[in-house]
Amino acid sequence: MTPFQIVPVALPGRAYDIRIGDGLLAEVGAHIAPMLSRPRVAVLSDENVAALHLAALRDGLAKDGIDMVSLALPAGEATKAWPQFSRAVEWLLEQKVERGDVVVALGGGVIGDLAGFAAAVLRRGVRFVQIPTSLLAQVDSSVGGKTGINAPQGKNLIGAFHQPSLVIADIAVLGSLTERDFLSGYGEVVKYGLLGDANFFEWLEENGPALAAGDMEKRAYGVKRSCEMKAEIVLRDETEQGDRALLNLGHTFCHALEAATGYSDRLLHGEGVAIGCALAFDVSARMGLCSQEDPSRVRAHLRAMNMKTDLRDISGDLPDAEALLDLMGQDKKVVAGTLRFIMARGIGQAFVTSDVNHNTILAALRDAA
Repeated sequence: MTPFQIVPVALPGRAYDIRIGDGLLAEVGAHIAPMLSRPRVAVLSDENVAALHLAALRDGLAKDGIDMVSLALPAGEATKAWPQFSRAVEWLLEQKVERGDVVVALGGGVIGDLAGFAAAVLRRGVRFVQIPTSLLAQVDSSVGGKTGINAPQGKNLIGAFHQPSLVIADIAVLGSLTERDFLSGYGEVVKYGLLGDANFFEWLEENGPALAAGDMEKRAYGVKRSCEMKAEIVLRDETEQGDRALLNLGHTFCHALEAATGYSDRLLHGEGVAIGCALAFDVSARMGLCSQEDPSRVRAHLRAMNMKTDLRDISGDLPDAEALLDLMGQDKKVVAGTLRFIMARGIGQAFVTSDVNHNTILAALRDAA
């Protein structure tokens, strides 16, 4: 079997592994077989991912005598809504997926979130396996059990906490990503260093370009360290009552920008996270929480990686600062009508607060436009 690294997610009664390695898709049957009550899985994917990786998944399962049925949904964020979700759930019922069966999510964050939510509600809950095919999904959305779909009112407002039974992160499949999609995922990798591990951020400053250029050893470490950090936080706070909100560094800004761009290709999620992280550090510096050098350092690294850092880097027109602040009010992090922000006392030192002056936010948004 291909060597792989394990990041355990030791939730009581629902513990699972994140397995990270180069070439795991070819041996996927050996990883999944011990979980199955019968040799058959139902796979949800999207049309782009299916064209690239579904045959390899089928072959990897067949080596261990596992049959597969599959449904490929349209690619893109628009799929993460009621129509395709209903289609997926009804298809799983048509395939006679039983409570003891396993649903497999093969794809990026959209498919992982939708398939996980489908598994959560199907027959009141069936197990599912995440096989994330994008960097963003490997380091973020496939880990931690958040599943769901979008509503017209905002992202991820309909969903459930439903932990996967296994996550298989094959870093070889990242080679099929466009540079833009890979760097979108890198926005989430940088976030981990910024929120809780200054040494990791320093490592990324040094090794990020090689990681992006295809160095497999560095890719494996980047994915592993990100997953370790997410797993640690999920263990402390599975349902986001406190610490887990730290994972939303940059996301309050990001979700407003995604809404403002119509969840379109004008702004990919990880691009919004990167801009949001830069803005969070900018606001933190303006409030005297961190040094003036920190936001400059964040932006310098993002630019060195050829990434977006400011509102002006987004193509087309955007709403003004006041309208963007209104969009932030739709965020899930609103508690008792008060918006919570993730601010930073320095690189690697994020914290949650509601004590942020809206005029400071407006000034940062205007300067970034």
